[in-house]
Amino acid sequence: MTGFAEPVVATHGSTDPASPLVVLLHGRGSHEGDIIGLAPHLPEGPAYAAVRAPIGEGGGYAWFANRGIGRPVAESLRATMDWFRAWLDATAGDRPVVLVGFSGGAAFAGGLVLDDPARYAGAAVLFGTVPFDAGVPVTDGRLLDVPVLVIQGDADAVIPRDLLDRTWAYVTGPSGAAATTHRSPGGHGIDQGSLDTLSTWLATTVPMSG
Repeated sequence: MTGFAEPVVATHGSTDPASPLVVLLHGRGSHEGDIIGLAPHLPEGPAYAAVRAPIGEGGGYAWFANRGIGRPVAESLRATMDWFRAWLDATAGDRPVVLVGFSGGAAFAGGLVLDDPARYAGAAVLFGTVPFDAGVPVTDGRLLDVPVLVIQGDADAVIPRDLLDRTWAYVTGPSGAAATTHRSPGGHGIDQGSLDTLSTWLATTVPMSG
């Protein structure tokens, strides 16, 4: 229906089909082989799956067409979210799912959890923005009690600062999310402090009992 290829997925961790699933979503122009490299540094117990985005771009892949950095085209985001959900529903069943997205993958993770907050046990928005003005609800209370981690770099020169600030304000305020935040002094990349924060957040967020 979408015309997208079948997902290419790299995995790590538990092979138990009942294990909680942490889905890793790479940035624009990257691929699943990059972000799966985080998994050995994250808590043992869950299954980790890094999914390749469906749109080819710049020698890598992207999650959506955009109107500018961090600004998805609504129709494109809808199509790729539907494609992703078809894969997720077939793969994960009803087990707990936590999303971890970096940069463009952060916007995609934000779109997914805003589109269907009840489906996810949590979402991490790393060095990116949630997708404002892109066809998903960004209303007060939309993420009520959903665990959401926001990590940003004070020197990030990739994601527009207005989108970073708006994301921080929305997640920690009117969204109603159970928000955890971390600010890195660095730029647009996952440093050790950010990795430690993500690992700690996952350890307390992922329902390890399945």
